[in-house]
Amino acid sequence: MVGLPGAGKTTRARELAAAHDALRLTPDHWMIPLFGDSMADGRRFVLEGRLISVALQALRLGVGVVLDFGLWARDERSALRRLAQANGATCEVVYLPIEKHVQLARIARRQEEEPHQTFRMTEADVDRWRTQFQVPDEEELRGIEIPPPPPGWPGWPEWAEWQWPSSTAP
Repeated sequence: MVGLPGAGKTTRARELAAAHDALRLTPDHWMIPLFGDSMADGRRFVLEGRLISVALQALRLGVGVVLDFGLWARDERSALRRLAQANGATCEVVYLPIEKHVQLARIARRQEEEPHQTFRMTEADVDRWRTQFQVPDEEELRGIEIPPPPPGWPGWPEWAEWQWPSSTAP
C-alpha cells in the first residue's frame, strides 16, 4: 500500500487481505500501543523490519501478504519488490492518491472518532509529508523493472537491512 495518511490505505489493505486470504501487516497497530508515537526515536523502522521479516516468512510458506506501511519513497518500494521477487512472490504496488483538503478532513474525522487509535497530525505535518512523498510513476505501478539500489549499495537486501533493521533475517 502506497499513500499518505488519510488516503484510505488501511481500508483498502483490509479489502485486499480479505479478498486474497492474505496476511495484513501494519506498523500503526503496533506503534500506538507499544510507544504512543508514530516514530518513537526510530523504533518504527525496527518494527517495520520485523514485520517485513514476518512477511518474507509468510511468502516462503505460500501465504499472501499486504503491507499497510505507506511506503513514501521509491527506494522502499523497490527494495520490497526485490525482496518479494527473491522469495518467489509477485508484488503489486497499490497507490492511493489523495487531495490535501480530503486528507485533512479524513485526518480530523479520525482524530475525533478514534483519538486513541491514531496519531496527532497537524496541517504543517501534512504539508511537510506531501513534499517528502514520492508519487509512483506508471512504470513502477505496472511492476515493470526494479531499478538498481542507490549508489554505494551492493543490493536491495543490504539497503533494506539498513532501512529496516532485521528486515531480511529469517
